[in-house]
Amino acid sequence: MPIKTLDPKTALIVIDLQAGSVGADMAPHPAADVVARSARLADAFRRHGLPVVLVNVAAAPGVRTDHNPEGTPFELPEQALPVVPELGEPDKLITKRTPGAFTGTGLEEYLRGQGVTQVVVTGVATGDGVAATVQQAFELGFHVTTPIDAMADPDPGRHEFSVTHHFPHRAETGSTDDLVTLLAANAR
Repeated sequence: MPIKTLDPKTALIVIDLQAGSVGADMAPHPAADVVARSARLADAFRRHGLPVVLVNVAAAPGVRTDHNPEGTPFELPEQALPVVPELGEPDKLITKRTPGAFTGTGLEEYLRGQGVTQVVVTGVATGDGVAATVQQAFELGFHVTTPIDAMADPDPGRHEFSVTHHFPHRAETGSTDDLVTLLAANAR
């Protein structure tokens, strides 16, 4: 569905578009396209004086899962952490150690302090960091918007499940063009 509403104080949150993730094969959009669309949104948000939050991931928790039966913590090397330069300078940089951008980062306090009532979430991976952040924002009472052409996942099935089953229950879904058009219309 096209995105139809943006609150006066909406923030862009870009998830994990960093050196350690943009080289991975992604679907259904190549990482370069996700970066370009997220950069386009970041530029538009800045032009309209709205906050841009860039998020990188530095680690994963050491808990047992089917994929990590020993519960070994994971730390990304320093060279994998920098956010891609195409996104420009953030109003706020968040480094997370869990899939969601809100856990233990101060992101909620920052957004509330800015008067933000709505968040737009882009980035990678759709079914991991993006989905976790969408879920957390929804649970915290933010209006959530997901431009599904500005996200991708190494697992096409996770992306498809998120955008067709998960996000429509937690967010308004649409495209980068929808958002750029709404930002321009709201400026008039």
